[in-house]
Amino acid sequence: MKLLAKGIFTLVISLSIMFTSTIGICGATVNKGKGDIKNIIFLIGDGMGVSFTSGYRYLKDNPATPELESTEFGPYLVGQQTTFPNDPRHNVTDSAASATAMATGVKTYNGAIGIGNDHSKLKSVLEVAKEKGKATGLVATAPITHGTPAAFGAHVVKRKNMSAIADDYYDDLVNGNHKIDVLLGGGTDWFIRKDRNLVEEFVKEGYSYVTNLEELRNDHNPRLIGLFAKNGLPKWIDRPNGVPSLADMAGSAMERLNKNDNGFFLMIEGSQIDWAAHDNDIVGVMSEMEDFEKAFRTAIDFAKKDGHTLVIATADHSTGGYTIGAGGQYNWFSSVVKAVKRTPDYMALKIAKGASVKNTLTKYIDFPLTKVEINSVHSAARAQKIRNIDNAIEEIINTRSFTGWTTKGHTGEDVNVYAFGPGSERFRGQIDNTDHAKIIFDILK
Repeated sequence: MKLLAKGIFTLVISLSIMFTSTIGICGATVNKGKGDIKNIIFLIGDGMGVSFTSGYRYLKDNPATPELESTEFGPYLVGQQTTFPNDPRHNVTDSAASATAMATGVKTYNGAIGIGNDHSKLKSVLEVAKEKGKATGLVATAPITHGTPAAFGAHVVKRKNMSAIADDYYDDLVNGNHKIDVLLGGGTDWFIRKDRNLVEEFVKEGYSYVTNLEELRNDHNPRLIGLFAKNGLPKWIDRPNGVPSLADMAGSAMERLNKNDNGFFLMIEGSQIDWAAHDNDIVGVMSEMEDFEKAFRTAIDFAKKDGHTLVIATADHSTGGYTIGAGGQYNWFSSVVKAVKRTPDYMALKIAKGASVKNTLTKYIDFPLTKVEINSVHSAARAQKIRNIDNAIEEIINTRSFTGWTTKGHTGEDVNVYAFGPGSERFRGQIDNTDHAKIIFDILK
């Protein structure tokens, strides 16, 4: 009898181990594919802390069901990563230091782009992928010269020097070739300047140049620079039809890069989750979360069809100290957020340009406003400062929804890691941000 019981126990444990290795942690399907890794897609939701992915679940929840449904991210959760920098002044990271850690495997100081504390150049996973003959791409909704994409493709002492970053994209070659085949995002001002027109230089080297969604869809050159705004793209909820979504840019990049028989490395950043969180703008945050989720889904769909693609998604840090509930209230009303049809930034700009406060608010906010709320925006508008008006509108939405914020800056908690495809099991558990690069470097061997 004891032998039978022991045999059953052993069988149960063995089946449990097999089951766990198949589905990963948290029910995540993490190891689907045919074994060989040809392509790597690395998605970064800038500022996307755990409360952001949790809040997004609240936003997307079906109120007709008792459970809180998963978003596209949920099935692929494999663990978390630490984010602290190597900076004598700070122990909470900025985007540049965190992206450099994820791109190179080396921690550095806040503001560093692809360099160490001694200002030495650090080779990135994108550069090694190019050395191996792979196609490479960077996609972002910020200027493509911003901190996160820059850390994968440039080496600059200060992240604010975006002209130098743009120059690096062109001038810093790998095996005699330009290191980045596809550049998609904002930032025209950093490529077309009085001192230099990098777009013309790229076009002379055989790149296509596009500036809107229609041109992006009609062009199929495997080498492309697409700049869709002077600075960052408009928020997803504010974006006009001619400006591509993050998913549009991601899909276009995958299509082009996949023409390379050696495969590709592609970094995709949902840049403005962070920007909206710095502004304590929950409407902007959830708008950008949706844009990022659609891009993530595009990458997962590609990987499932391809079978040789590893997808990793994470954040560089969290921003704003966003809390789901505030003021001691045991509620967070996503319905308030969903009732707002444009960002406070968008409304504030219109009001600052002379539009009626009441008409603007009632046009874009689908819940009745009190006289006190409308008057608070009127008071802010008297100074004719966009920031004051923006803050007043945000205060209405934050108060109504019980959205809390603790800072206008970054916070230091761990952030989620999601993965799918061959090799995705290597990202399980609690890892450091440098581990992403270390694992990818090992895969690229």
